[in-house]
Amino acid sequence: MLASIVRLVRSFGQALTETEAPRWVALGAALGMVIGLMPKGNLCVGVLSVVLLASRANLLAAAVSTAVFSWVGAWTDPVAHRLGLALLTPARLQPSWAWLFELPLVPWTRLNNTVVLGSLVLGLVLFYPVYRLSKLGFARYRDRIVEKFQQYRAAKVLSGAEKLIRWRMP
Repeated sequence: MLASIVRLVRSFGQALTETEAPRWVALGAALGMVIGLMPKGNLCVGVLSVVLLASRANLLAAAVSTAVFSWVGAWTDPVAHRLGLALLTPARLQPSWAWLFELPLVPWTRLNNTVVLGSLVLGLVLFYPVYRLSKLGFARYRDRIVEKFQQYRAAKVLSGAEKLIRWRMP
């Protein structure tokens, strides 16, 4: 348990110093936003979580973003419902939706729910703006964050703690 916490803090510290870090932090924030906006308990969230874990996205940024946007998602549900209703109800799309939901795995996505479909579309539409804004913000404020992070004694101690834990544990 302690080793995983130390690894998470060390990965955050490494993310601050890498040259490619803004890109991966932004990807984590954007994927976390999409996961956070969607209602949980469907296959879409599971697939997005696998994509997040399979990518090089920063997991700390994704976790924080998911938590924040899960809270924000409660207020976006009326908008998501209207958007999902607008996509599910047109008569010309009914045959396509019927065919899609006859496929084996698609019902588990719960895309027939207006809030789930609307949240997915809203998240995908907002993905690129959130990615760009978080990339610019992290690149701009990274030096300040590094300074604050290095001031703490805990950051100095943790820089060598992971090696000590690996050495002491079998």
